[in-house]
Amino acid sequence: MTAQAPSPLLEVKNLKKHFPLKSGMFARGGDLVYAVDGVSFNLGKAETLGMVGESGCGKSTVGRTVLKLIEPTAGEIRVNGVDIAPLNRREMRPYRLEMQIIFQDPYASLNPRMTAGEIVGEPLLVHGIASGQEREDRVAELFRRVGLRPDQMRKYPHEFSGGQRQRIGIARALSLDPKVIIADEPVSALDVSIQAQVINLLMDLQDELGLSYLFIAHDLSVVEHISHRVAVMYLGRIVELADRVELFVNPKHPYTEALLSAVPRADPTLDRSGRQVLTGDVPSPISPPPGCHFHTRCPYAVADCKTRTPELREVAPGHWAACHLR
Repeated sequence: MTAQAPSPLLEVKNLKKHFPLKSGMFARGGDLVYAVDGVSFNLGKAETLGMVGESGCGKSTVGRTVLKLIEPTAGEIRVNGVDIAPLNRREMRPYRLEMQIIFQDPYASLNPRMTAGEIVGEPLLVHGIASGQEREDRVAELFRRVGLRPDQMRKYPHEFSGGQRQRIGIARALSLDPKVIIADEPVSALDVSIQAQVINLLMDLQDELGLSYLFIAHDLSVVEHISHRVAVMYLGRIVELADRVELFVNPKHPYTEALLSAVPRADPTLDRSGRQVLTGDVPSPISPPPGCHFHTRCPYAVADCKTRTPELREVAPGHWAACHLR
C-alpha cells in the first residue's frame, strides 16, 4: 500500500480577479481589467513556489487576492482544506494567523510614526496574543531572529537602512507564527549585496520554522536561487509550472523560453545565436487576445492558438504547460 502524499497547505483553483474600469479616457460601462484570469497552483509545507513574469502580468494581484487583501472575483483559495474565498472579514481572522505578507517597498510599508518595536508587535496586540512585558520579550526575540538588535526597538523607520527596514517587515510577518508567507518582490527595492543577505535570511528562516513561501519576483536569478518550483505568468494566467531545475533547463512554453534567453550572461564564449527576441507589446489586460493570450507575440503560433484557450496540463512528470504545441 503506497503512502498518500501530504495535502498542500495552500490550494488555489481557477482564481480570478477582474477590476471594473470606472474612470479614464478609454473607460466604457462594463469594461473590466482581467488582472488574474483563472490561476491554479498549490503550495506544500516548507516549500517555495516562485512566481515570475513581466510587470503587469498579475502576479502581485495573485498574492494579495490569496490573502484576501483584495476580494476574488471567482475561484477557490483553500487553506488546510478550507475554502476561505467566501469568508467575511470576521470569519477570516483565524486565517490571518496562518498567512502573512512581506511587502515590496520597505520604505512605504512601515508606519513612520511608530517605532520599529511597535510595528513588529502590533499584530500581537490586534489578535490579543500578547501585551505588556510578554509582548516586549517576543518582539525582542523576533529582532534577534532577523538579525537586528533588541536595543533598536525604540528607533523609528527613518533611522534604519533599506535592508534593515525589510528585516523589520520580515519580523512583523513572523510575529503571528504563520505557516505561509507571501513575499511580494521583497528584494527588488534593495541593493544587490543586500538582496543576497535578505534571500539567505528567508532561506534560513524556512529551514528553522518550516515556512512556505509564495515568492513573487521578476528577477529570474533570484527565483532560481530560492525556489523549489516556479510558475511563469503571462497576462493573468500561469503558462508554465515546473520544478526549478527542470524549468530552467528544459522550458516547454515559448514565453518561458523567451524569458530565459533574455537573461544576461557574463560568459563571452556563450553562443547567443539562438536567443529569442519577442516582438510587439504586451496586450492590454482590458481586452486580452482570444485563445492563447501569448499568440500575438509567439513565433510558433498556429491557427488553433488564436481561437482556443490552452489548458495548463502535465506535459511531463511534474511539468505543466499551457501550450497547444506541447
